[in-house]
Amino acid sequence: MIQSLQSLFTRDLNKLKTEIEAYQNEDIIWKIDKNILNSAGNLSLHLVGNISHFVGAILGNSGYIRNREQEFSLKDIPRAELIQQIENTIEVVNSSLEKLSAEDLEKEYPIEPLGYKMTTDYFLIHLIGHLEYHLGQINYHRRLLDN
Repeated sequence: MIQSLQSLFTRDLNKLKTEIEAYQNEDIIWKIDKNILNSAGNLSLHLVGNISHFVGAILGNSGYIRNREQEFSLKDIPRAELIQQIENTIEVVNSSLEKLSAEDLEKEYPIEPLGYKMTTDYFLIHLIGHLEYHLGQINYHRRLLDN
């Protein structure tokens, strides 16, 4: 299960990196328009912050301190910096998950981010779904706005 989780997180974070690299106009990464309230850049920061916190800090004791408000308020971070943050997140996920055993996955996740108790494997699967949801939004953002 741990290898499967590592594989899925790595696959989708690499896809996030590919989506950000695919923007022809780097400025569009930060564009919002009409009913598109979150830019691809802010969604990327949000995913990096979310995963770095819930996997890296909580499970891997990485020391990461999350500032969720900045995930949506920061603007115009260079593409290269976003990509570096994504690559760092891949490393954090893999090193954090390597520390876990199969038994750890069956234990209760240390906090209740969804408002109820759940196993660690349940919450990690939830996080992959969250990543994929925003990854789809970023893909549509790029295809709609990056002409």
